[in-house]
Amino acid sequence: MFLGIDLGTTELKVLLLADNGYVVGTARHSLEVSRPGPRWSEQAPEDWWQAMRIALTSLRQSNRAAFGRIKAIGLSGQMHGAVLLDVEDRPLRPAILWNDMRSFGECVKLAARAPTLQDISGNCAMPGLTAPKLLWVAHNEPEHFRKLKCVLMPKDYLSLRLMGAKVTDASDASGTLWLDVARRDWSEELLHACDMTLGQVPPIVEGCRIAGVVLNSVASELGLPANVVVAAGGGDTATSALGVGAAEPGDGFLSLGTSGVLSVVTQQPRPSPQLGVLALCHAIPRRWHRTSVVLSAASCIRWLCKLVSVDEASLLSEVESVGFDDRVSAPLFLPYLSGERTPYNDPYAQGVFFGLDHSTTRAVLAYSVLEGVAFALSDGLDVLGADGTNPTSIALIGGGARSDFWCQLISDTLGRSLRRPPDTQCAAALGAARLAWLATGGNVTDVVRQPRLSQEIAPDESRRPVLLHRLDNYRSLYRRLGPVFRR
Repeated sequence: MFLGIDLGTTELKVLLLADNGYVVGTARHSLEVSRPGPRWSEQAPEDWWQAMRIALTSLRQSNRAAFGRIKAIGLSGQMHGAVLLDVEDRPLRPAILWNDMRSFGECVKLAARAPTLQDISGNCAMPGLTAPKLLWVAHNEPEHFRKLKCVLMPKDYLSLRLMGAKVTDASDASGTLWLDVARRDWSEELLHACDMTLGQVPPIVEGCRIAGVVLNSVASELGLPANVVVAAGGGDTATSALGVGAAEPGDGFLSLGTSGVLSVVTQQPRPSPQLGVLALCHAIPRRWHRTSVVLSAASCIRWLCKLVSVDEASLLSEVESVGFDDRVSAPLFLPYLSGERTPYNDPYAQGVFFGLDHSTTRAVLAYSVLEGVAFALSDGLDVLGADGTNPTSIALIGGGARSDFWCQLISDTLGRSLRRPPDTQCAAALGAARLAWLATGGNVTDVVRQPRLSQEIAPDESRRPVLLHRLDNYRSLYRRLGPVFRR
């Protein structure tokens, strides 16, 4: 058995994978995000560890025999977060997350300090990435920066607690702005631009290689067998790709989670920082990703549910009753509740409903939200295409992919067929378990397979003209409001 652990933003998932390729069991535990300031987003690393313990207890209780045969663990995690550790490996402060936008000013400073930033990292300075966060800490919390011994990514904090050693992988490290993405190794030049050294970042091990062994005391605490090995794992973009079988150039996936991620596997780094596209390493050697990111996707629906006091399933059910005339006249929605990354790199962008009147119902608002996220994803696909990246297939995953209506709307908007696997919510955890399998001798061709029985969602071309007209108005709305947001 192989155990996959996926540390998300709102949930931690665990998954047991058998060596015949079948998922034996899953469990999960929810997480909360703290927002102590404008555009801030934080979590306590201890909450991740406790969520993992609870989820593993549930998994063990429902799959005792299989749990006792775990051979290896793989980890997946939300990327770009900064876990600051002191000399005794204790967190100095809550982790600053990927959707934290406080460090926009530090991005300008970093670009000035490191003129070769884009050439080396393959990415431009964005406030959600890790390096600007450290410049912010140095300026605003100098007492924490002085005590800083090491910076870890979120999943690597769990790895540290499991095996007592600090390590990361190339896929997660490539989202920090400190990695030479082509060489898949740290850049001293970029670290020095943040007044940091190689000693303050962990060693890099390929995600499909063994990083260590679970400590005996931890194995006893968690009910694991002795001598379980830990693979280095991967950032959730890479592990989600492996979960849907995306390992070859052209394989793509679209994730409708807290954020919306559209990622395509490439054989070379192929950076395009000027387009707001991330160049990331895959969790397997000699593979990379080109990735566009919408910072708020399914989180927009959760936000609306709280706003109008309804559960998500009920609201999505109401959306299906919205007729064509209501869709044509529905308000436009800019889904920038946490700012936006691709293509604007604008931390000041905000969410907007435009076109409300007395007839607007909550079902129509919900339609507008689903449509607005689909339009933002369309922006991302267009940016990838502008630089010659054309996915040969797109798998659709994430909690939002449970909605047939939304999946069809996205397909209609993109004008592309989408492949939805039977399980849309555990792709990253499955990818992590597959990395554990690879680390113990599995073959990529045998291990990283596309799911059977995937549903093909084809675009309805009759709806495209109306959607493209509304998409044009949506883009015009941002162009007009962008200067207002910044003021």
